[in-house]
Amino acid sequence: MPRELWITFVEFVRTFGALTLFLVELLIQVPRVFVRRFRLIVAQVYNAGSLSLVIIMVCGAFVGGVLALQGYANLTRFNAEDAVGIFAGFALIKELGPVITALLFAGRAGTALASEIGLMKATDQLSAMEMMAVDPIRRVVLPRFLGGVIAMPLLTAVFSMIGLLGAHMVGVMLLSIDVGAFWQQMQSTLDLRDVSEGILKSVVFGVIASLLAVWEGYNAIPTAEGVSRATTRTVVLTAIAVLITDFMITAWFLR
Repeated sequence: MPRELWITFVEFVRTFGALTLFLVELLIQVPRVFVRRFRLIVAQVYNAGSLSLVIIMVCGAFVGGVLALQGYANLTRFNAEDAVGIFAGFALIKELGPVITALLFAGRAGTALASEIGLMKATDQLSAMEMMAVDPIRRVVLPRFLGGVIAMPLLTAVFSMIGLLGAHMVGVMLLSIDVGAFWQQMQSTLDLRDVSEGILKSVVFGVIASLLAVWEGYNAIPTAEGVSRATTRTVVLTAIAVLITDFMITAWFLR
């Protein structure tokens, strides 16, 4: 094995181990912070969730519309255009809803979390907290992590619902698909297992996106260049981790 490849592998293992220990440290302190810092958590749910609603709703509506167009164009070949609702429902609830929401979350909320914590480190605010016997993990990092984890499933649900509405508007109003067939076939085909797959993915992606955002911000080099690199790594690593995890969860459900 070349020396550079070996060094890269060792660095990956070291970073992954440190990230795992960081996650364990966060999870251990969750009960105490959830009770004592509840208002901070609510504020971070607002910052990560409510401020992302516009981009989530707009993208959800157009993704649903595109699914209706593509489904109609392809299913018409088999005289199965009434199954557009099934096509859109499966795609949004099981796959596109959680994945695209996670990518949008990383681009909007994840970068904000990483840059905010990174700037606090660069301006010595985290060091000042430690000097005043205030744990920055409990005061700064953990509330933002929990806010992202809680907001992700809610944003995914909004994305999927708006996406189905967009598919309905395009399929029923534009393409003249029977409204009863659109919704009835979707309801009769989707079951609890399909919905649970989407919920599980949204929760896991929320943990991944929030963890990588606060990790990169907390460990950023305390310079302007270091914060910008941490912000960029947050988006890139979240996208890679989400897509890999999505494949693993999908394969597990289809085993």
